[in-house]
Amino acid sequence: MAVPLGTTAGAAGPALSLPVRPGPARFLVLLGVFVCAACGMVYELALVALGSYLMGSTVVQASVVLSVMVFAMGLGALASKPLNRWPALSFAAVEAALSLLGGLSVLVLYAAFAWLRAGLAASAGTAFVIGLLIGAEIPLLMSLLQQIRRQAAPDAVADMFAADYVGALLGGLAFPFLLLPTLGLLRGTVAVGAVNALVGVAVTVWLFRASLPRRARAVLAGVLAVLLAVLGGAFWLADRFEVTARQQLYAEPIVLQQRSDYQEIVLTSAVSYDDERLYLDGNLQFSSADEHRYHEALVHPAMAGPRERVLVLGGGDGLAVREILRYDDVGSVTLVDLDPAVTELARTEPRLTRLNGGSLEDPRVELVHADAFAWLRDRAAAGAYDVVVADLPDPDSEATAKLYSQEMYGLAERALAPGGRLVVQAGSPYFAPDAFWCVGATVGAAGLAATPYHVDVPSFGDWGFFLAVADGQAPRPRLAGEAPPLRFLTDEVLAAAAVFPPDRGPRPTEVSTLLEPVVMDYQRQGWKSY
Repeated sequence: MAVPLGTTAGAAGPALSLPVRPGPARFLVLLGVFVCAACGMVYELALVALGSYLMGSTVVQASVVLSVMVFAMGLGALASKPLNRWPALSFAAVEAALSLLGGLSVLVLYAAFAWLRAGLAASAGTAFVIGLLIGAEIPLLMSLLQQIRRQAAPDAVADMFAADYVGALLGGLAFPFLLLPTLGLLRGTVAVGAVNALVGVAVTVWLFRASLPRRARAVLAGVLAVLLAVLGGAFWLADRFEVTARQQLYAEPIVLQQRSDYQEIVLTSAVSYDDERLYLDGNLQFSSADEHRYHEALVHPAMAGPRERVLVLGGGDGLAVREILRYDDVGSVTLVDLDPAVTELARTEPRLTRLNGGSLEDPRVELVHADAFAWLRDRAAAGAYDVVVADLPDPDSEATAKLYSQEMYGLAERALAPGGRLVVQAGSPYFAPDAFWCVGATVGAAGLAATPYHVDVPSFGDWGFFLAVADGQAPRPRLAGEAPPLRFLTDEVLAAAAVFPPDRGPRPTEVSTLLEPVVMDYQRQGWKSY
C-alpha cells in the first residue's frame, strides 16, 4: 500500500506518494548511492587497467583517466542543475546512459585501439563522458532524498557521502579480487553495467513511480529492457569479440592466448613460413626466424670465463637458458622470472619446447618466480654467481624501469663472484639511442666497467647489449675458447659489434634511479615515431 507523504517542516512542494514508508525509502536511495558508487569505481579501474594493458605505463593511464574523470564529474554536477526539476526521471536517464557506456567501456576502448589505433584518445574521451554522468548522480540523488523527507544539509551530505565512499571501497576491492578472476575485464564491466541499470533505473522507477507520468514509466521500462538485452548480448559475445579484436593487433594468426596475473601472453604462427612469435602485453619477445641472433649475442660473450654458476633474470621462455646449457661445465642455472604462466608455457607448449630444447626441464635449472629486483635484494647471496644474464623487458613502464636502475645494477654487482660478468640487454641503439646509452651510464654508476656492443636482429632491428665486470677494465666481447658451434656469432662479428657509427655512438645521458627513472622517458621518446 502506498504511503502518502506530506511536506515536513521547512519543506516545499507537493506531497509524494511512495510504495514504502520514508525510512525504507531513504534506505533504498542510499543503497542506490552505494551501488552506483561501486559501479563508477569499477568503470574507472577498468579504463586504467585496459589502458595499461594496451598502451603500457600504469601511472600515465591512471593519471589521464582519473584526472579527466574527476574534472568531468565537476562539470556533470554543474550540468545537473536544470535536471533537478525532474530528479527521478533525470536520475533514471543518467543511470541508463551510464550503465550502457560504463558496461561497454572496455569493449569500446579495445575496439578503438584495435581498429582505429586511438587508444589514449578513446580512453580520455570515455573517461570524460563517464565522469560527466557520475558527476550528475549525487545532486540528483540529493534531490530525491529531500523529496522523501527534508533533512538539514550537513546531515544529508554526510549520509550521501558515507554511502558513496563505502560503495567506492566495495567497487575498488571487488574489481581485482572478484570481477577479474571470475569474469575477466570485458565480461566483468558488462556485468557491472547490468547491475548499474537494474539499481539505477528499476529501483528509481519503482520507488518514485507516483511522480512519473505513465508514458515516462513505460519508456523507462522499455529502455531498461533494451539495456539489459544489449549488455546481455555483449556478455554472450565477449569471447568472440575479444578474439576478433586481438587478431587485429597481430600480423599473423594467433595460436595461443591467455591472460596471467601479470600480463597478456600471445603466441602467433605464420601460415606460409616458419615463424612463431611470442608477445607479452603486445610487445614482441622473440621471432623463431632470428631469435638465435639475439640469444647468441646475449649469452655467449658473458660465458667467456668462469661459468659454473649462472643467474638469469627474466628469460622465462627458456631460450637464453638453452644457450647457457650448451656449455658442459655449467653446474647450475637459476632462472628468476616474475610470471609462472610464461615458464609453464616454455616447459609444456610444443612450439616453445621445440625452440628451447626443453631447457627448463634440465636438472641443473632452478626456477624462481619472483620480481627480479626484490629477489636480488632479499634472497641472492653475495658473490654467488659467475655470470648474471639480465634478459629483462624493455624499460617502457614504471614496473620495468626499476630493473634498469642504478640500484638494480648495484644488487647485480653484489651477486657477482670475483671475476664474474654481467650482461644486459639494453634495447636498440638505433631506435632509442638515449635509452641505450643511459643503460650504459647507469651500469657504470653502479661501479661496473661495461663495454657496449650491438648486432642486427631483423625482427627487432639494431639491438644492443652491455657486457660488464665488477673488478677490472671493461671487457672485450669475445667467445670462449670452448664455445659450442654457433649459427650467427663469431669473434669477427663480435669485434665489429663493438663499433658504433657516429650518429649512434656514445652520448651524455643521465643515470636512471628508482626515484628518477629517466631511462623510461628516453625509451618512450626514442620509440614514439616507430
